[in-house]
Amino acid sequence: MIHVENMSKEFISPKKYPGFKGAIKGLFSNEKVRKLAVDDISFDIAKGEMVGYIGSNGAGKSTSIKMMTGILTPTSGRCTVNGIVPYENRQVNAANIGVVFGQRTQLWWDLPLSETFSILKEVYNVSDEDFKKRMEFLQDVLGFDQFIHSTVRTLSLGQRMRADLAAALLHNPKVLYLDEPTIGLDLVVKDSMRQAIKHINAEYQTTVILTTHDLSDIEELCERIIIIDEGKVIYDGTIANIKDLYGKRRSITLDVKDIQVLEEVNYYDAFHVGEEQLVIGKDQSSITFNFDRDVLNISHIISKVMESTAVRDIKIQDTQITEIVKEIYKHGI
Repeated sequence: MIHVENMSKEFISPKKYPGFKGAIKGLFSNEKVRKLAVDDISFDIAKGEMVGYIGSNGAGKSTSIKMMTGILTPTSGRCTVNGIVPYENRQVNAANIGVVFGQRTQLWWDLPLSETFSILKEVYNVSDEDFKKRMEFLQDVLGFDQFIHSTVRTLSLGQRMRADLAAALLHNPKVLYLDEPTIGLDLVVKDSMRQAIKHINAEYQTTVILTTHDLSDIEELCERIIIIDEGKVIYDGTIANIKDLYGKRRSITLDVKDIQVLEEVNYYDAFHVGEEQLVIGKDQSSITFNFDRDVLNISHIISKVMESTAVRDIKIQDTQITEIVKEIYKHGI
């Protein structure tokens, strides 16, 4: 569905000089500053796939998304979406894509939501039969029937985001670009949005590219992530694989009958490890081990604790994708 091949984008701007004299000098200077925002990236995304596209601020993800949507033209390389070069056939491409920006809206501020949908129906040449069918489906999935006759300016953030998603899907696009779609939403509305995106993907095989800093959205919706940094793709693969490669820490919390008896046990000596490989925390009724899974395994820890006291409950947690990506942003792969 999406093919990106050796795509790069370079921005050229006049060089700026400090101070008033610098401003005057800039008027007569021909010096230019070159900024390589996207540097020779390549990837393919299949029909119906949901992919998390992430990177730190300034990494180049917004620039590459703009090239995929047809807003910008690459300096070099090539991009096709559903067989169409988006920046050469903008109108045809626009009919095949839907876009939701968490910070912006495509809704008419002073019109009732129902009127906005009617306008978009005409913009995208949606037939009466398809419009009726799609509105019934979207109302069922997104639940906006209670405020469809309200003006957009009176909607809450959660209501507006659901309406924006419906507007982007009204013409049944083949590709959906989501940029921070759950930003600022409470937990209930956020979960509702995630379930709606899953439902739409399953029903229509809509290809979804999700750009967000909320990695819980990525874990909930996507199996594959693409990480971009300094304009280059530094990781393209499954979330499970990146956890195996970089999530070496695990955590196990044991709720025990007698926490006091565990104070006498030296686990570092028992496991022959140092503090870098094992971190231990205790509270009134439980003990937590955060450990390097290449050095220790869970069965050894549980067995050692059970030598001293009974265990009532066990909670095991792998390294969160948030922590892994944070380290990649800091240190790279």
